[in-house]
Amino acid sequence: MKKFFEFDRLGTNYRTESVAGLTTFLAMAYILFVNPSILAAEGTGMDAGAVFVATALAAAVGTAIMALVAKYPIALAPGMGLNAFFTYTVVFTYGIPWETALAGVLVSGLIFIVLTLTGLREKVINAIPAPLKMAVGAGIGLFIAFVGFQNVNLIVPNDSTVVALGDLTEPSTLLAVFGIFVTVILITMGLKGGVFYGMVITAIVGMIFGVVPVPHAIVGEVPSLAPTFGAAFANFGDVFTMQMLVVILTFLFVDFFDTAGTLVAVATKAGLMKENKLPRAGKALFADSAATVVGATLGTSTTTSYVESATGVGAGGRSGFTSLVTAGLFLLAIFFSPLLDVVTSAVTAPALIVVGVMMASSLKDIAWDQFEIAVPAFLTVVMMPLAYSIATGIAVGFIFYPITMVAKGRAKEIHPIMWGLFVVFIGYLGFIH
Repeated sequence: MKKFFEFDRLGTNYRTESVAGLTTFLAMAYILFVNPSILAAEGTGMDAGAVFVATALAAAVGTAIMALVAKYPIALAPGMGLNAFFTYTVVFTYGIPWETALAGVLVSGLIFIVLTLTGLREKVINAIPAPLKMAVGAGIGLFIAFVGFQNVNLIVPNDSTVVALGDLTEPSTLLAVFGIFVTVILITMGLKGGVFYGMVITAIVGMIFGVVPVPHAIVGEVPSLAPTFGAAFANFGDVFTMQMLVVILTFLFVDFFDTAGTLVAVATKAGLMKENKLPRAGKALFADSAATVVGATLGTSTTTSYVESATGVGAGGRSGFTSLVTAGLFLLAIFFSPLLDVVTSAVTAPALIVVGVMMASSLKDIAWDQFEIAVPAFLTVVMMPLAYSIATGIAVGFIFYPITMVAKGRAKEIHPIMWGLFVVFIGYLGFIH
């Protein structure tokens, strides 16, 4: 094992790698409870217990593949933002059955594998201008933060102003506000796993004051996967529509750049980059795409690399053994399903809002002083929460980009793939809405 993971070359050891693996797990353990709360929200029809197990298994399998194939200290799990897109846009807004939505995730994963193995993925990534990549990440951050505010009635519908501040004296809303303060303070202080610990503290305080139910147990039987396992295949034939094409493209697009950004960021922090290139990049991308296929089969939205892996790297993780430890902990997590009862919307909302803040940091990399760039970037960001759709935000931004660039006399900088997406998204907005 020591030789396989090249401990000597990387200057690491079992103890350091194990601590790093635990650190990464604690930093992203919140997804075990946040993902079921989003995918199994009232009205989707999904089973929360099955989604919990699917989340843990998808994270364990994906992270293990990353550990053994790519040998990177990077962990994977169902991605934030994509799970919100799955529920609030695909299922609630479009009215698409969750089984068909899972089939879309499965198809995007299969396409991802093909693009990775053929090397086309890199070409597609390079075709999308960096400002739009940054805008998509920030827009998703605003979207999931908005979802968090709504889930606990911090933001409520208003006939006069469309939306307004909710009743802060309502117990669950007040608990969520407390959770936001706690989580923000923990992360500001630099505590690794601050989001997870914030959820734990919020849940405990909620139980003390009777706002959150006390769990009947901590460890229990593993919930059945039957309600979601293989459901993606049952509705596979329903994905061949214009609406589902846009859904699949969105799953694919967001996972594309989320993964690329995470891999580069974590590898750079770990000192694993060579001549500004990522060794074994193809294997790392394969692990990511394979995890999505596994996750969709089990019953969860797109599985992707987590930037929280940087916390493990910060603790000294340098090899795939770090990921192997994290994978093992996710596997153990399937026995803690009784805690799902504790994780109410008041407990998960602070996590959604704070993760949204983190994702919005990419706004700093956009050239706002160039109007031809600022317009499509701004519209991408702002349309996601306003239209309550990640896909609509991407569509509007990608339509305006060629228009503003041509008007500025920069038509030669537009890649042919962007023109293709321009046509696709015009069709999407014209025929779907």
